[in-house]
Amino acid sequence: MINVRTDLVLEARELYKESHKGEKDLDGIEVIEESEDDISVTTVKVKNEEGAQKIGKPKGDYITIDIPSFTAYDGETMDRVSKVLAEVLGRLIKVDVKKNALVVGLGNWQVTPDALGPKVAEKIMVTRHLQTVMPEAIDDSVRPVSSIAPGVLGITGIETVEIIKGVVEKTKPELVICVDALAARKVQRVNATIQISNTGISPGAGVGNNRKQINEENLGVKVIAIGVPTVVDAITIANDTIDLVIDSLIKNSSSGTDFYKMLKSIDKNEKERLIKEVIYSETSGDMIVTPKDIDLVINSLSKIIANGINMAVQPNMDMEEINKFMG
Repeated sequence: MINVRTDLVLEARELYKESHKGEKDLDGIEVIEESEDDISVTTVKVKNEEGAQKIGKPKGDYITIDIPSFTAYDGETMDRVSKVLAEVLGRLIKVDVKKNALVVGLGNWQVTPDALGPKVAEKIMVTRHLQTVMPEAIDDSVRPVSSIAPGVLGITGIETVEIIKGVVEKTKPELVICVDALAARKVQRVNATIQISNTGISPGAGVGNNRKQINEENLGVKVIAIGVPTVVDAITIANDTIDLVIDSLIKNSSSGTDFYKMLKSIDKNEKERLIKEVIYSETSGDMIVTPKDIDLVINSLSKIIANGINMAVQPNMDMEEINKFMG
C-alpha cells in the first residue's frame, strides 16, 4: 500500500484494516458512533500500546465530527456544528471553571490553508486580563481565558513548544487547547472533518513539518488538540485516481484478454514508485493540494471552532452572551 500522509485517526484505522483484511477489528481500539441530526460524531479510543502501534497514533481519545456539505456557506449549520463541538469539548475538559485556560492557534497566518489556528485565536473570548483591569465586569462564573498565536519556526526562529511552555510557566493555566491545520488521506475529508483529542499535537504535521509535540508530558498541563484537515497530498490524489481508473477498466474488460491480465498484474509497489517519480520530477519535491475556496472555508471553520471553544470553556454563558461580550 502507498505510504500516505494522514493526521486523522479514523483514516489511520481504515488504512490498517485495509492492509490487514483478516482482522475484524483492532485489539486495543474501541469505536463509538453517534449522530446529531446530519452531524455524525465518532469516538475512537486507543486503549493500549498495542492499539497505538497498529495505527501509529498515541494512546488516548480521538473524537471526529463529520460536518455536512456546504456548512461554510450556511450560518445556521455553522452554529449547530459549534454546539456539537462545544458538547464534545465539554466531555474532555473537566477542569474547574475557575481555573485558567489557554487557547493556542498554531500555524502560519501568511499561508491560508495553515492559518486556521491563528484565525481561531483572534476570535476567542479572552477574559484573563479583566480580573485585573476590570474586576467589576466579570464574576466567578466566567473562566479566565487567554489566547496566543505563536507563529511557526520559520518566522520566529523559536520552537513553538518553547514559546507555549514559557507562556504556560508564566500564566499557569490548568488547560491548554491547541488548534491546527491537518492533512487528510481522502479528498472527501478535507475541510469536512473536525478531530478533537486529548493526546496533544505536533505543529506543522499537516504539511509534513513535524516539530516537538505539544502535549501534557512536555507542558505539564492537560492539553486538548483540535484540528481540521485543510490539505491532501498530491501523491495520494494521483494514487487514488489511478486505482479508480484501473478498477473501472478491469470491470469493463473481458476476463481472459491480454489487456485484462495486464491490468490485474499491475504491481502496487511499482505503481507507487512511478507516481512518486513523476510528481517529484515535475514539482521538484512534495506537493500538497487545497480547495480553491479555501479563504472562505478557513474563515467559516475558524468561526465554528472559536464559538465551540468559547461555549465549552464558558459553560455558564450562552452563545448570545458570548457574542455580546465579543461585541
